[in-house]
Amino acid sequence: MIIYLNGQYIEEKDATLSPFDHGFLYGIGVFETFTSLAGQVFLLDWHLERLNQSLRDLCIESTIEKPFVLDIIHTLFNQNQITDGHARIRFNVSAGRGNGFSADPYEEPVVFVMISPFRPESIVDEKQGIILDTRRNTPEGPRRLKSHHYMNNLLAKREVGNDPSVEGIFLTKEDDVAEGITSNLFWRKKDVIYTPSLDTGILNGVTRRYCIETLQASGIPLIEGRYPLSHLLSADEAWMTNSVQGIVPFKNIGDIVLQNHNRTISTKLRTEYTKERLEHKE
Repeated sequence: MIIYLNGQYIEEKDATLSPFDHGFLYGIGVFETFTSLAGQVFLLDWHLERLNQSLRDLCIESTIEKPFVLDIIHTLFNQNQITDGHARIRFNVSAGRGNGFSADPYEEPVVFVMISPFRPESIVDEKQGIILDTRRNTPEGPRRLKSHHYMNNLLAKREVGNDPSVEGIFLTKEDDVAEGITSNLFWRKKDVIYTPSLDTGILNGVTRRYCIETLQASGIPLIEGRYPLSHLLSADEAWMTNSVQGIVPFKNIGDIVLQNHNRTISTKLRTEYTKERLEHKE
């Protein structure tokens, strides 16, 4: 695989990072994961908005511009011979070398980008939800970043295993519903849609934002808040969202079966999301 690393396109085996990089020493770094279909990245502006906010939060003195990102992606398509433009992309910014453990800003961050082929047909049609024993940790700052600190997610992944049809569901230490291991959560009860609020400590997901704005534009009632597990388990339908898999309904959460014929909102959202992602042009 050819990757991008600070201005160079090199074989992954030749890529090196300084052992003094604070992304390695202290986990100071952030990333975005997104997909390209036929060479087009859906909702890239929102990904970069979140990424650049995270860089400001970490005092990493860099602003990632859209033309820069698109140029890297299209070059990596050619370098890796991804001719159909279907790819999964991870865009990373690590803090780079720092002045010891200090409060100084990071002036020389490291940007590296990895790309791999993506098959849209590999996305599962439905998920099994499993309530995790591992609790969602709280953010280390005012908001959760998509950062290199991933231990909480890794512990949860070890709990449920590698089955792609299974998604673990975090609760907070207060027993509120939080989010999936790599996803945000929505559910419907009668005519109202519910989703955990950001003050539960969840990531402000890009596809989460898409669902919220689409539902609001459609006039469908949506409430963000704190909800006990019993609220989720009494839902008529529920679904998860992330930028790789899009919108995927749950067929069950634990022992609670969610009937296919009740997927009125999730099916509508998934159809619209898939259509827009396929038709999107940069």
